[in-house]
Amino acid sequence: MQPAVINIFEKAAKKAGRILIRDFGEVENLQIQSKSIGDFVTNADIKVEKSIIETLKYYYPDYSYITEESGTIKGDENTIIIDPIDGTSNFIHGIPHVSLVIAKMTANEITDGIIYNPILNEFFWASKGQGAWCNNRRLRVSNRKILSDCLIGTGLPFGDGIYKDYLLEIDEILKVSAGIRRLGSAGLDLAYVASGKLDGFWEKDLNLWDISTGILLVTEAGGKISKLNGNKWTTKDRDILASNNYLHNDLVGKLSLQ
Repeated sequence: MQPAVINIFEKAAKKAGRILIRDFGEVENLQIQSKSIGDFVTNADIKVEKSIIETLKYYYPDYSYITEESGTIKGDENTIIIDPIDGTSNFIHGIPHVSLVIAKMTANEITDGIIYNPILNEFFWASKGQGAWCNNRRLRVSNRKILSDCLIGTGLPFGDGIYKDYLLEIDEILKVSAGIRRLGSAGLDLAYVASGKLDGFWEKDLNLWDISTGILLVTEAGGKISKLNGNKWTTKDRDILASNNYLHNDLVGKLSLQ
């Protein structure tokens, strides 16, 4: 049975998801404003976020909110984190790898969260100690132990966001794995690690709203989260490595380039 907070998040996500679905089929008609190269905000982002906040504020009027488009709304020590469309570039190009992300954080710990892809009707959720789920199916990370059998997800920098080691990181992983996937939605990528579809995932310079629920999904599915150098990940960190427990140290060894 889903906890009450997940039921409320699901209600908010599925209501807002109807907006996203309507606009997804008409991407050529969306008004698109470029925030920076490859980083877009659309009317859909704004409408979806507004819908989510309106629903959640009815149930949690005193909470704090951290959102991609609206910024921070100050409240009490409980914080709800919202990414209205994770994978905006996919969305405006008609690629259905997009999601809504909602998470609850208390005392700098993610305790509950959902990731919803309304296009493919994938509803992922996790609560601390309750496991990770997708459409009522319990999720577990993969049990692959050899990197040469594994698919590893990542995100590539673009525009002026280039960092000096990313080509080295890609080279190190390509040499030892079955391939790299760059799917364009960090939240869904982490959900796919939790589902065993990807065996690992790394990316740098992410925002908390991109990965909040994904972190919880992976750990609740039996996986491991750290920084790229293997040190403990916290909600203040922007770089992340996720995998099953068998592969984690090997991936740290390949990605610890500094």
